[in-house]
Amino acid sequence: MASNRASNSREAILQRIRNALAKPRPPGNLLLERPAAPEVWPRNDPPAEDLAKRFQDELAAVHGQTIRCRTPEDAARQLHDLATAGGWPILAAIDAPLARQVCNCLPAETIAWVTDDWSKQQIAAVPAGVLVADLLLADTGSCVIRCPTAAARLMCYLPPACVVLARLEQLREHLPAAWGEIATACADPNARGEWVIVTGPSRTADIEKILILGVHGPKRLVVLLIG
Repeated sequence: MASNRASNSREAILQRIRNALAKPRPPGNLLLERPAAPEVWPRNDPPAEDLAKRFQDELAAVHGQTIRCRTPEDAARQLHDLATAGGWPILAAIDAPLARQVCNCLPAETIAWVTDDWSKQQIAAVPAGVLVADLLLADTGSCVIRCPTAAARLMCYLPPACVVLARLEQLREHLPAAWGEIATACADPNARGEWVIVTGPSRTADIEKILILGVHGPKRLVVLLIG
């Protein structure tokens, strides 16, 4: 009896398939359209100053620091003060337009421009690195940094202090709001390297929940937000 019921069920399923295939096909494209991706994080498009405040608060919550700067020249003064207070005689900087604009206001002997042939030992030996963010994520206080070379990527991890330069207009509400720009950049056939999302200084905790900074990366992170 069980065998007959299984056979009848199988035949019923096959017959429904035959009937469906026998129906005339509709004209046009037979490919099914992919449904739209659900909006997990709605976009509220808050004002830039609200995004800046949220970014600053979120970064402070993970032991990072944001310094607002009016102009690149103001950022250079802030960077000089940070280097003096931190005892950083040399700043290793990634060569980018904003970094040039800021660092060219400082004494040339205090800036070392990182090239692709820098070894990890050279990068680890500098007291502080200067990076430029491509985007900022307000909801997590994160810096999104494109790293086309190995040296650029290591600059995110090896120097004990990290200073990130960014402009106010680079703030985005969250990662979905930034994803279109990231995807477009990645679609470039000439694009190389990878993207790194930096959220505060390196931190870890043991089983007793004792927080330790700087174990796996920079112990200090400062974002100079220009604008």
